[in-house]
Amino acid sequence: MSAVAHYIAGVLAWEAMAAIVASLTESADWKAGDRVKTLRGSLRGVIVKILADSRVVWKPDGTAGELSALPESLCRDD
Repeated sequence: MSAVAHYIAGVLAWEAMAAIVASLTESADWKAGDRVKTLRGSLRGVIVKILADSRVVWKPDGTAGELSALPESLCRDD
């Protein structure tokens, strides 16, 4: 579990590590329109579509482009 290792090494704050671990326990039941963020919270956006290979296509806030990601690299943005 890399998030825990980063916390122990002092690279990651407790709140960020706890959010990452909590997001990993959620089921990745994504759908278009869901709000998401990267695990560290550096980018936030909305899911555009789910590809056949389970990758998530999402559009970060304030950008014209789209990114693709594995579902486990994102968490819900409540």
